[in-house]
Amino acid sequence: MLPTIGLFALTGLSAPAVAGTALVTHVATGIAGTAAFARSGQLRQAHTRRTALTLAGAAVIGTPVGVLVNAQLSQRAFGYVLAAVVAVVALLLWYRERRGAGRETAVVTGAVAPRRHPDPVTVAGIGAAVSVTGGIVGIGGPMLAVPLLIACGVPVLESLAAAQAQSIVIAAIGSVGYAAQGAIDWPLALLVGVPELAGVFLGWRIAHAIPTRTLKRALIVALLALAPYLAFTA
Repeated sequence: MLPTIGLFALTGLSAPAVAGTALVTHVATGIAGTAAFARSGQLRQAHTRRTALTLAGAAVIGTPVGVLVNAQLSQRAFGYVLAAVVAVVALLLWYRERRGAGRETAVVTGAVAPRRHPDPVTVAGIGAAVSVTGGIVGIGGPMLAVPLLIACGVPVLESLAAAQAQSIVIAAIGSVGYAAQGAIDWPLALLVGVPELAGVFLGWRIAHAIPTRTLKRALIVALLALAPYLAFTA
């Protein structure tokens, strides 16, 4: 999400170039994130693998649709769509924070039992919506998929693992589509992608240095502030 926002707000690239350049940076980060969750065990669980495969399968169809939609958008329309997505992500994060805190308390006290993964049709619907959106604006998917999966009752780490696996498909297929249009700024993608990849390995250190709730609230406020800015500057 943040690479897309930065590329749109600061570079003057066309809508396809913003989405394509942002997406190609997510290929390596998606692989790194998926490998981390495979190593920690989440992707070795049958239900998490099933959810990840369903999300990825939906992305095979949804991502090209998003790339095609992007090609029909004017620069202004792209800015409006990006602003809307940023606002939705902020609201989903806020909802995830409230629901997660309340549910963790309920599970600990025994008020409710931990919930399981939703049915494949629901997961496929989430995967399609996330991948179409990712193809349009150039996001890998976890910032949308994770809150939606959590809202359906999937535990946080399993949601992250499944969404990271889907992000590889979105980023790879989307990158191929935009590369075919000549819409990827490769030097800029390298400039953005290397620090982004480093952030995958270093981010947890920062998260341990600052309270998680503080980080989440800061991100929500920043995204809500950015949404109208992106709309007005489109």
